Amino acid sequence: MLIRREGPGDVAAIRSVTAAAFRDVPHSAPPVEPGGDPGEVTLLSRLRADAAWIPALSLVAIENGLVVGHVVCTRARTDDRPALGLGPLSVLPERQRTGVGSALMHAVLGAADALDEPLVGLVGEPAYYQRFGFVPARTTGITAPDPSWGDYFQVRCLTRYAGQTGRFRYAAPFDTL
Repeated sequence: MLIRREGPGDVAAIRSVTAAAFRDVPHSAPPVEPGGDPGEVTLLSRLRADAAWIPALSLVAIENGLVVGHVVCTRARTDDRPALGLGPLSVLPERQRTGVGSALMHAVLGAADALDEPLVGLVGEPAYYQRFGFVPARTTGITAPDPSWGDYFQVRCLTRYAGQTGRFRYAAPFDTL
């Protein structure tokens, strides 16, 4: 498996992987159009067109020349300070639980740290994401965009984290779903 930056020719494959990964998942964002792709597919399109998109943090996993996974971090804020919002993280269903998602997570967190980003926030299953150093955001003084997310809203502090606290805000496209 190879992890690399997304290229222009990967967009359609990423869309397919994301649709497959989130189709029929109970906590997936609902389709924007009835019967359409999961909301995560629409979110990716909107993020890609937004100023919050960071090309260096859109990574694909390649096996035998095919995209089998994708992860992206986009510009977010903690009050008035920069942060990153992670997601969606997508892996083809037949490749889930084989290390593809873990490889993507390690790669994107390493890239974010190398770019001197201070922290990464995400919504996800705490039991899964704690293996990557994520902790419930409330334990760091960072408030979730939606308080009902509880411990499912998590942060990972990176090398340049300087103790910032406050309300976390994802890129604007997250608010459109």
